[in-house]
Amino acid sequence: MLAWYVSYGSNMHAARLGWYIGGGCPPGGKRTYPGCRDRRPPSRSTPVSLPGGVYFAGESAAWTGGMAFYDPHLPGEAAARAYLVTLEQFTDIAAQEMYRPPGDTTELIPATGAAIDAAVANGRATLGPGRYETLICPGSRDGVPMLTFTAPEGASAVRCRPPAPIYLGMIARGLRESHGWPAERIATYLADRPGVAGAWPPDAVAALVDRALADG
Repeated sequence: MLAWYVSYGSNMHAARLGWYIGGGCPPGGKRTYPGCRDRRPPSRSTPVSLPGGVYFAGESAAWTGGMAFYDPHLPGEAAARAYLVTLEQFTDIAAQEMYRPPGDTTELIPATGAAIDAAVANGRATLGPGRYETLICPGSRDGVPMLTFTAPEGASAVRCRPPAPIYLGMIARGLRESHGWPAERIATYLADRPGVAGAWPPDAVAALVDRALADG
């Protein structure tokens, strides 16, 4: 079975997702990833837009600062990137986001796909109480379900927190790589996200985006 893994954060950058699949510690990161059991790269990827928005909250163990979460009830659209992966790979990516070992599907995504079926039918499935343990299905593409995960709470129910510069820069590179946006559009998009807005002056976001894109 296949699924579209939809990333709206740093995994929009394909090399960043590669650490989740192949394992290891990305440059500038503070966490070593065990990787997926199936280490083949995604067979396809495509830029997508999701109804709602992205906000930053909590504390990232990998980057420090706020983490990106998706809230389908925010106004506007969230820029994202969909990767065509196997169900097993999706499960292992999700397990690593939840700090579980790859292959630990207990109460996550049963091998039968029942939880995915529930998310496809209802748009949402709760896999646990923690961060990234809420499964969202915003639709399908080419007959394959699109799946992402986020926090159980929306932006209005949490205290938003600014992300670390290196994390925001990785997201900027992912937006350029997946959507082909110019630096100005990327900076405007990021500066408007809850957790960034009010904490980062727009000119500081623009300067960070310029540096991130120049570094590749």
